[in-house]
Amino acid sequence: MATLVRSLVGGNQGQQDGDGKLLELADQRDDQPTPSSQQEQEEAQEMQEDDGLASVITQVSSRDQQKAAPPPAAQYAVQPADDGSGEVRSTWKNKFRSIFCCLAPSSNEQYVRQDEGPVVIRPIAPQPPSWTEPVLGPQLAQDSGKKTLVLDLDETLVHSSFKPVPQPDYIIPVEIEGRIVDVYVLKRPFVDHFMRAVGSRFEVVVFTASLGKYADPLLDLLDKANVVRWRLFREACYPYEGSYVKDLQCLGRDLGQTIIVDNSPHSYMFQPENALPIGTFIDDMQDQVGRG
Repeated sequence: MATLVRSLVGGNQGQQDGDGKLLELADQRDDQPTPSSQQEQEEAQEMQEDDGLASVITQVSSRDQQKAAPPPAAQYAVQPADDGSGEVRSTWKNKFRSIFCCLAPSSNEQYVRQDEGPVVIRPIAPQPPSWTEPVLGPQLAQDSGKKTLVLDLDETLVHSSFKPVPQPDYIIPVEIEGRIVDVYVLKRPFVDHFMRAVGSRFEVVVFTASLGKYADPLLDLLDKANVVRWRLFREACYPYEGSYVKDLQCLGRDLGQTIIVDNSPHSYMFQPENALPIGTFIDDMQDQVGRG
């Protein structure tokens, strides 16, 4: 399963501002001008919901998907294809895809033909920060020698909303300034099957840009098979150009043995060759990505 922003990092004042927006959303105030059409009303409601969600849950909204990937002209450069460096990772990805047949193909490598022969166009990633101490401890004995699988949470394994949805899988109460706001969660189809399957093969890490006060209780419910060894939240991300980047160097694991599954290209911009992209999950209950 090639599975399944707003800053609160900058101190208490930022969190108070974000919490205030959430409470305003939860109260569903009607102090904004009334849109003139039903479509405008729906768009205004969606934008207001996204603003509230962004302060706790990091998502790629449906209207932002077209601009999620970096512009090719500005972000790509040509390098020789036959340098040997990507062969091991390419084989690694192919083995992973053979386990889960519905993985989306990577969009990070495209081939073009020139007179000299084929070349690979690879993303130019910014220089990652230096980490003095890894955020993960040593591998547990039962995971010794396993490759590390890093999973995104929101819109990869689940989709969450402050708006009530029919038959939510979970309702997560989140405390904000002493008040409770409910978050309605839909699981991606077959996610339970997927979690059990990867748990026996990989050291599983969930790395989310959302806040722990929402993501931690959600994972308590989602990880029924107890396969997630480590949970990383927004504070483990690296803020870069308005995005929360998941720098895999911070894990303290061999990058040649690490892969990340995420629906947002910005999340893995420091190590794009370690990524297996996945389509964004919102509410498509016919989604087959997690089916083994």
